[in-house]
Amino acid sequence: MALTVSNQFPTGTKAPDFTLLNTVDGTHVSLSELKGAKGTVIFFICNHCPFVIHINDELVKIASDYQEKEIGFIAISSNEIENYPQDGPKYMKAVAEKEHYPFSYLFDETQEVAKDYDAACTPDFYVFDADLKSVYHGQLDASRPGNGIPVSGIDLRNAIEKTIANKPVLENQKPSMGCGIKWR
Repeated sequence: MALTVSNQFPTGTKAPDFTLLNTVDGTHVSLSELKGAKGTVIFFICNHCPFVIHINDELVKIASDYQEKEIGFIAISSNEIENYPQDGPKYMKAVAEKEHYPFSYLFDETQEVAKDYDAACTPDFYVFDADLKSVYHGQLDASRPGNGIPVSGIDLRNAIEKTIANKPVLENQKPSMGCGIKWR
């Protein structure tokens, strides 16, 4: 497991559009179908990364707290599955059901969506406003497996709160870090 830090994604960038397989129900869904009226959180995760496993409970809590406030949540896995079959769609569905994900868990088979977002690691978080303009690209919080800091989601929660209130999100955004996306 090589520690990878997220790439820059400039504030104000329009969210690249996509249509992907929702592994939970087998349908293909688009960004326009899943976006929230007040904002959208898109995050790249996978099934096996210890950094994602470490925060799964908090991801569920945050989505549950903010979906009723018209924030959309979209999880995407872009890992190649020939060498990482545990990240394939049938296993994604099983993880989504086991963890009770209240959001769609989409499979980026071609890895084009990850490339469009310049995603680098799992987890990798993006927050967009109601017009799908980027307002935040950074960490969930400072907790990492084994560092003793409790998972709180504070950085992502602050970004979402400011987005709902139409206030500027912090200028100095700390990048996310985790396992590198498994490219072909």
